[in-house]
Amino acid sequence: MKKRNFTALALALALALALAGCSSLAPDYQRPAAPVPASFATSNTAPAGPAAADIDWRSFFADARLQSLIAQALANNRDLRIAVLNIEQARAQYRIQDASTWPTVNASGSNTAGRTPASLSSTGQAVVGHQYSATIGFSAYELDLFGRVRSLNAQALETFLATAEARRSTQISLVAEVASAYLTWAADAERLALAQQTLRSQSDSYALTQRSYQLGNASALTLRQQQTSVDTARVDVARYTGQVALDQNALALLVGAPVPAALAPTSLSDSLGPLENLPAGLPSDLLQRRPDILQAEHQLKAANFNIGAMRAAFYPRISLTASLGAGSNELSGLFQAGSGSWSFVPQISLPLFDGGSNQANLDYATIGRDINVATYEKTIQTAFREVADALAQRDTLGAQLEAQQSLVGATAESFQLSDARFQKGVDSYLSVLDAQRSLYSAQQTLIATRLSRVSNAVTLYKVLGGGWTGESAI
Repeated sequence: MKKRNFTALALALALALALAGCSSLAPDYQRPAAPVPASFATSNTAPAGPAAADIDWRSFFADARLQSLIAQALANNRDLRIAVLNIEQARAQYRIQDASTWPTVNASGSNTAGRTPASLSSTGQAVVGHQYSATIGFSAYELDLFGRVRSLNAQALETFLATAEARRSTQISLVAEVASAYLTWAADAERLALAQQTLRSQSDSYALTQRSYQLGNASALTLRQQQTSVDTARVDVARYTGQVALDQNALALLVGAPVPAALAPTSLSDSLGPLENLPAGLPSDLLQRRPDILQAEHQLKAANFNIGAMRAAFYPRISLTASLGAGSNELSGLFQAGSGSWSFVPQISLPLFDGGSNQANLDYATIGRDINVATYEKTIQTAFREVADALAQRDTLGAQLEAQQSLVGATAESFQLSDARFQKGVDSYLSVLDAQRSLYSAQQTLIATRLSRVSNAVTLYKVLGGGWTGESAI
């Protein structure tokens, strides 16, 4: 008897699993066409180098101090930590949803005791009765005939995959932000060093002119003109000293800890890594490797599966409850022959009237899918513009840097000539002052141009999907 009972329960369970293995009512997914040109416009004709997404950040950023800071940021940054925890949360949610595709089997035991008073007893005496039972079975397991549970499971999986891509995107942004903050700090440190050097030089010149003025060999106008140069340099020293402190604080926030003095930048490096040669007309389909685009696509797929779940709500829902066990009025006879019991309760629910709730849910899901399509296309357009802008700047920054270096050389020579003419009494100090200001401004602009060039390389590396090490986050 027990064998037949177990066989019946096993067959019911097998039938439930077999009927549940049907397809989903979700629409067939088709990736939307990318609403961007097939290639990027760039004047770079150099032979193709490695794709940015294939270049590890440790290889791209050659500065050992910058590598150490990026590693610390990846270990300590709170935004990245939140992204990792979001993955774990989405993983747990997917496991919860996936578990609903299987019956939940429980074992239970009970003891019911009751007293019947003599006035109600058939024997005319009070009776105390006991009922013991032990069962194993599953309750309200849904047969997924129309794929509702399967669609919800696929939706949870796509949401989980989207959070994994969000983590990759966060890391890429973090790597680029740390690099940009480090390079900005280095540029401001060079500006501060230039201002300090200028202040020392102008202070020495001012001291000589002041001595000449006291001896009657220099005019008060020349003395005050030189004082303006000294005060201007003093202002810049104070300004860049504060800016360097702000740069340090910004980098410490990204790193998640104070920046050690040994890791502070000393100069602005012009060499980052191997991202030197890009193919002309870079195919825009490389953007499919960007994690933010992949994240948007996973979210679109999740919305697509949600439509399947909403469609299934229009169809009958069948659930099964089954149990197998034993019962007795005495504990000692609970598992004896003849005490077996079983139950099998199928139930079907067919929606007849819901006031339009199911249709509204389907409309809501369909509109949600359309929103995700637009979001996906917008993400591609944004990515395309970011790459196009970075390439456009890259094509001109080299020429800007070359021209600025030439300008610094010309203004330096002009300053030397003006100073020589002033020393010989040919020109007034005003010409020297103008030449000195032009040289100082050209030197500051050169630092800014060098920063723009290396920052552009970091930006291009980021927008092409670089900065991900390939280590699994899931």
